[in-house]
Amino acid sequence: MLKIGLDAMGGDFAPEAAVKGAAMAVNETGEDSRIVLFGDEERIRAILAAENCNTDKIDIVNTTEVIEMGDHPAKAFQQKSDSSITVGFGYLAKGLIDGFASAGSTGAMMVGSMFAVKPIEGVIRPTISTVVPNAKGTPIVLLDVGLNVDCKPEVLCQYGLIGSIYAESVLKIDNPRVALLNIGEEETKGNAQAQAAYALMKAESEGGKFNFVGNVEASHVFSGKVADVIVCDGFVGNTILKMVEGLYQINKRLGVDNAFWASMNYENAGGTPVLGINAPVTIGHGKSTPLAIKNMVLSTERTIKSHITAKLQNAFKA
Repeated sequence: MLKIGLDAMGGDFAPEAAVKGAAMAVNETGEDSRIVLFGDEERIRAILAAENCNTDKIDIVNTTEVIEMGDHPAKAFQQKSDSSITVGFGYLAKGLIDGFASAGSTGAMMVGSMFAVKPIEGVIRPTISTVVPNAKGTPIVLLDVGLNVDCKPEVLCQYGLIGSIYAESVLKIDNPRVALLNIGEEETKGNAQAQAAYALMKAESEGGKFNFVGNVEASHVFSGKVADVIVCDGFVGNTILKMVEGLYQINKRLGVDNAFWASMNYENAGGTPVLGINAPVTIGHGKSTPLAIKNMVLSTERTIKSHITAKLQNAFKA
């Protein structure tokens, strides 16, 4: 039985949005999947009852504390030992759930990722990634999108391998094309960081680690013509992510309605997976709606079923 952990107390509209999202997701998860909700059991049950939700595939773990957005992440993770995030990570570390998702404190989620389940041996820095749409209607993996704002070339090179494995395992893209985001396509373009990363990624590609296709300019991020995986540091990646959110809102207000712009809605992605750690973890937007929570649960289920953690462990062991 596959168990998907969800922080019912995480997010600006918790627990209502989280529990309603779980109620929506339970009808779309696999027959062998269960959703495990961490939070105030009395409030969770009241919301499930109001939604007329079938609870046959839902478990509840009662917790009495919440890590608030304003709390110091590391201190709160330790001091609030009965918080939904801390207890959730405890279950994940013990193997009592197969993955954990939350729209709560990003800082606390990263503390749990780094110290409860820990990075995969050999990974210099874990990353958070997102899937962005393109004009061809196919997904593109963008990483990092905010965890590491400064990245050494060796870290960017590892992101190429991590992104390639994710694209192949979760998105089912055969031999994904990996590119480095740069200000030009030529090998000599960019700053010292980009040029050094290019050389490392080219060498890894020649060694058969992943399919590196060179540099990609920002004008092709959403074209789908150049790459399936785009590597950048977290400063640039987060800037792109926020720009996408802003453009989506502008087009929505202007009444633009088409499949491409609809796919820019963060609710459809659900959340960003933390890659390079020893268990599947997904971080959602703080303003997540029930729809976003539903998609975060389903995304976490897909990540678990892809066995990407084991694949990354094997890749870095090799």
